Amino acid sequence: MRALTTIGLLLAANIFMNFAWYGHLQFQKWGWLKSNSLWIALFLSWFLAFFEYILQVPANKIGYQNNGGPFSLMELKTIQEVLSLSVFFIINVLIFQEKISWNQVLGFLIMGIGVWLVFKK
Repeated sequence: MRALTTIGLLLAANIFMNFAWYGHLQFQKWGWLKSNSLWIALFLSWFLAFFEYILQVPANKIGYQNNGGPFSLMELKTIQEVLSLSVFFIINVLIFQEKISWNQVLGFLIMGIGVWLVFKK
């Protein structure tokens, strides 16, 4: 149960993270941000990042093996990066509507091999 809770919290955190990091690049296109103000983009990004951290910190605390969770620090970071890239991939295609090329998909799959190696006992 702690594993699923950790992964669920990390997944939700990564949705906020992707919008905090990349959403401001789309706001003007969507009509949410008429000016290209850096200060507004910074404020919106930090506002979204606040919710990312509200989810990320408990996820790591719950999931860390020294706190009774199932994951080492290396495994937590690997899960975080896999979720980050997966959420980015989905948001990039479905919401930002950018095209993905074959070499990007292949690179993602190669990173999957790295994930497998990290979790290999």
